[in-house]
Amino acid sequence: MTTLARIEAALAPHGLIQMGGVALDAPARSLILVGAGPGFWPVFRDSPEYADGRPDPVDRWSVRVLGGLAQGFGAESAYPFGGPPYQPFLRWAAESGQSHPSPVGMLVHARAGMMISFRGALILPGRIGLPAPAPSPCPECARPCTTACPVGALREGAPYDVAACKAHIASPEGAECLQNGCLVRRACPVSQSFGRDPAQSALHMAAFLKG
Repeated sequence: MTTLARIEAALAPHGLIQMGGVALDAPARSLILVGAGPGFWPVFRDSPEYADGRPDPVDRWSVRVLGGLAQGFGAESAYPFGGPPYQPFLRWAAESGQSHPSPVGMLVHARAGMMISFRGALILPGRIGLPAPAPSPCPECARPCTTACPVGALREGAPYDVAACKAHIASPEGAECLQNGCLVRRACPVSQSFGRDPAQSALHMAAFLKG
């Protein structure tokens, strides 16, 4: 029988973690959100996708690895890329009770903080015991995320200014963000305890700048 513990054990060698679950209906299914954990980067760095020089290496790695895991569990896999149409990962994350809106609007996860990197989801037939919801860390926080962005692209009470963000990280003044990751994400105390390798953040930032 497939259990959450078995899924977590299967994810761990790939540097992946479960990041919440949702019960789906019609038909009854169980969805487990899967994200990059602290151990993801060294695993990915040793993969053929990292070395082959082709576009979208993380997405291709995710399809290969999660597709294989899904097959082993008799499940389906879903991904937050490859659209349109796109799968509703943000809705699933909110419904899981483990991800919550931060003061700047970006989701914050109870374990990963703002270092959320959903790599996909496993959708299993029937019902399994889902991960328990977890409270938002924000109410007890000093909210350093609200003042961390040097150009105010992410700030409280305003929509995300994508153009300002990209312009900054493409400039010499934005080299710190490009090389080590978003200052807002890094300001989150939960993010700081999560242990993401800065090289992973640099890869995501470079991909964001090209997109």
